[in-house]
Amino acid sequence: MEDVVIAGAGPNGLMLACELALAGVRPVVLEQLPEPSLMPRANGLVGQVVRLLDRRGLHERLAGPIGPPVPAFVFGAMRLDLTLTEPNPLNILPVPQRRIEAALGERAAELGVEVRRGHALTGLTQDDEQVTLEVAGPDGPYELTTRYVVGADGGKSVTRKLAGIGFPGVTEDRTISYSASATVPAEMIDAETGGLRVPGHGVIPPLFHYRTEHGLFIYAPLPTGTGVTAIEWADDDDEDDDRPVTLDEVRASVRRVLGFDLPIGPPEGDGPHLLRRLRGRNTRLADRFRAGRVLLVGDAAHVHSAIGGPGLNLGLQDAAGLGWKLAAEIRGWAPEGLLDTYEAERRPVAERVVMHTQAQSALIAPGGEVTALRELFGELLRQPSTVQHIADLMSGADVRYEPGTDHPLDGRWAPDLLLDNGVRLAELTRTARPLLLDLTPAACLGDELRGWTDRVDAVTGKAVPEATALLVRPDGYVAWATSAAEPGDAERKALRAALERWFGTLVDM
Repeated sequence: MEDVVIAGAGPNGLMLACELALAGVRPVVLEQLPEPSLMPRANGLVGQVVRLLDRRGLHERLAGPIGPPVPAFVFGAMRLDLTLTEPNPLNILPVPQRRIEAALGERAAELGVEVRRGHALTGLTQDDEQVTLEVAGPDGPYELTTRYVVGADGGKSVTRKLAGIGFPGVTEDRTISYSASATVPAEMIDAETGGLRVPGHGVIPPLFHYRTEHGLFIYAPLPTGTGVTAIEWADDDDEDDDRPVTLDEVRASVRRVLGFDLPIGPPEGDGPHLLRRLRGRNTRLADRFRAGRVLLVGDAAHVHSAIGGPGLNLGLQDAAGLGWKLAAEIRGWAPEGLLDTYEAERRPVAERVVMHTQAQSALIAPGGEVTALRELFGELLRQPSTVQHIADLMSGADVRYEPGTDHPLDGRWAPDLLLDNGVRLAELTRTARPLLLDLTPAACLGDELRGWTDRVDAVTGKAVPEATALLVRPDGYVAWATSAAEPGDAERKALRAALERWFGTLVDM
């Protein structure tokens, strides 16, 4: 019997596989596709997930050392001036999804994860002890038993359907999106900004969501090739949406949105190239993230508009939030109810992503009343407090899990500390083990870890942090904190309570 089977070898499934392997559990990953898809999808990562990859050593593989937060971003096709924030919480990693997926696949292989490509989940039954899976493999059907199964198989998740988990929400079918890999005349590129010069519109910045009264236009000059996207609103139902899309259709859509014939040409290079038509927008949230021994992560649990790029920020952190808890359950030291905290913590985060993507969709819609709303919203975006609130929301910096104390860091993402020996917190978290960071002058908290040293590491040092000691969970969130130079009995008791709450009862010494 396997300990864990993961359905889906996309970024979320592979991230979960890595997290489980780091915690001492080797999952089996089933993927129906025989080879990784090379089709263009997400163009990068936005938000706290960039720091998460840094804390696993994956950022360096993809793009070298992590850089500073970006000075500006976009919300509802409106510029978000992040120089008004303090601190600026929004990092981006402009790396295409297929490279992210490849890096996660390489890391999973290094950790001994078995990925079975060309194996599709077709059936599922469970009882109190195990899950029995029916799988269609290249050599025919077979059965597989496992203690737990996790669906990371996307918005049309077979796992979710087989487990009987509902997926309520709404489907809006008024939008039509045309996207294409293309070329644009070199003379239209603004040398200073890299934006696109369009008569009647000035310079449209790269990657900016540019709204007109007729739709939305995005110009995306990327290392993998230039992309253009036009989104329109239509009241008709085109029953022939399955017909092959052409570059002429994309040109026509851009013309309707911009009122200008943008002379886009065929893409350069071997591809694969993007040429796509999408109608409608799904917003759905699974009615539960767990059904017995079946759990869901990523798009299998929630789908929403891609505006603002929140999908992988949400899904990869789902994987990090679930991995260590599921591993604790399998290894036998999980406190009662630990696995249930996965949904309790991650569902509210998904609800907020649904909320802000729907709000952004409203801000880009056509109509004079929307234009008036955008004018008012533009005034609000000149206020630092408003920009801070939205930046925290989009990055996930506003997430706070239920704290055990009143310390302001308790339940929040651990700050990026630099110790006096030059070691960053991100370098201490590569193993994904719980960590007690003891920065008290006398390094006086080591005795509190007696009985937990098999599952919690301790690091001492000096820094100029917002706290003198932190208990950091494997997913990067603070489980306990103090700012006292010499924590007293009450704070030590709270530390022991946090250790028991998240990492089980102590082992007899």
